[in-house]
Amino acid sequence: MGKTIFIVPFLISVGIFIYFAIPIVKKSDPRIIPSALLEKATPQHNLPPLLNTLPGIKKSDLKGEVRLVNFFSSWCGPCRMEHEILMRLSRRSDLSIYGINYKDMPSAAINWLNELGNPFTRIGMDPEGQVAIDWGVYGVPETYVVDRDGRIRHRHVGPLTERVLKQQINPLILTLRKP
Repeated sequence: MGKTIFIVPFLISVGIFIYFAIPIVKKSDPRIIPSALLEKATPQHNLPPLLNTLPGIKKSDLKGEVRLVNFFSSWCGPCRMEHEILMRLSRRSDLSIYGINYKDMPSAAINWLNELGNPFTRIGMDPEGQVAIDWGVYGVPETYVVDRDGRIRHRHVGPLTERVLKQQINPLILTLRKP
């Protein structure tokens, strides 16, 4: 009887720990944040251009071919970290990258692009962050893969890395291009 008094509470404690620990283990990657917009059409918007030399972005611009949409800001350290990867991706003739400048001063964003290079074929401004809210952005950088029908097919939170490109983005783009 004396051992039972200690064993039963111990087993109950272990059971409670396992019950709560299993979901934590399954969701241990903080960059995996579910998006309510996956498989849905991109939100309606009409963003003015950041640069005079490139157009802004409308919802209709996100149809017709597979595209990457990258939310970025000049004040964002992780955006700077991923920028070289975006520059390399921009050299691909088969991929368009659209940038959405998030809660930034236009002059700071333009200086940032002049310093690091411009990987985007279109850049829209989202000075108040409303479009980012509509897309479900938690913070910058975030990158989305949009299919030919204008549906969001993938969301990556945080800076792009070679591993993410190799394991997630590039295979998905190849799959989405198949007729």
